[in-house]
Amino acid sequence: MDIYINSILKNPSLCDGTGYRTVLFVQGCDLQCKGCQNQSAWDITKGVKREVSELAEEIRSRCPNKELTISGGEPLMQADAIYSLITLLNDFDICLYTGHDKSEVPQKILDKIRYLKYGPFIENLKTMTMPFVGSSNQVYEEVDHETSK
Repeated sequence: MDIYINSILKNPSLCDGTGYRTVLFVQGCDLQCKGCQNQSAWDITKGVKREVSELAEEIRSRCPNKELTISGGEPLMQADAIYSLITLLNDFDICLYTGHDKSEVPQKILDKIRYLKYGPFIENLKTMTMPFVGSSNQVYEEVDHETSK
């Protein structure tokens, strides 16, 4: 299975989820929020096509602490590929950012991630502190696997 990516941060981040995280930016966005910090990730045809298993191997080699944030673009545009990737990285602490509502995140993805940041980015609510980069209307939470089923 293929996935289209925009980039992988060269250095881990402290502002894209709990911990010292490697960040994968996937390509393609169906929301295109005003003021988006990553407009280069909107057009899926401008991404780099990768085989999911090869990308998983690269992430393993670049992320020794196994803390990964998947952002975009909009990861849910490639939900099947994201599910395949996180299944291959089943021993990782994974955070998923989405501009969609939590109810739109497939249950099979929720079952495999630890953290979720969801909700649309709203430019006039932009924040660098609450929690993590985004806008203050967005929700960042640890996924409760007991109640998410």
